Amino acid sequence: MRLFIGIPLSVTVIAELAALLTRLKSNADGLRWAAPESWHVTLQFLGNTAPETYACLVARLRELRSPPVPIHLEELGFFERAGIFFADVALTPELAALAQRVTAVTALCGFAPEMRPFHPHITLARAKGQGHAQQLRALKARTRRQPTFTRFVAQEFLLYESHLSPTGSRYEIRERFRP
Repeated sequence: MRLFIGIPLSVTVIAELAALLTRLKSNADGLRWAAPESWHVTLQFLGNTAPETYACLVARLRELRSPPVPIHLEELGFFERAGIFFADVALTPELAALAQRVTAVTALCGFAPEMRPFHPHITLARAKGQGHAQQLRALKARTRRQPTFTRFVAQEFLLYESHLSPTGSRYEIRERFRP
């Protein structure tokens, strides 16, 4: 199983993002747009996981406690080298603390923490192939005005399984946790 832990978005935010992307998408943009049902804020990517490790992981995550986590989407942005278009998520103290707690409990099951700083975001599109710099420049030209999004409080975090395919990843919810 290829696993990760994330926070699902509110129905309102999904609708706001969907409306925004309807305006930004172009048939000729050459981008692979993420489906609304795949939008989430990743807390930790775990990767391939053995069944015995899965049992440890679920047990530890069930023990995790956290105060409510406010989620606020900020500006749209680009990871240019990776060819990714995203919506930035404010790194509130509560969100940072939840990510740290998740990393601490998954370490008890043998998962290594990410070495890069935590940068919460929602991946909206990926550029394909060699010309991704040009694809992203064209998209940037269409995103001059930054939108505003409704804030919400995360009621749960999820354990997802990622299924890879040539058309993109599909995410299956394996477990739900209330912090």
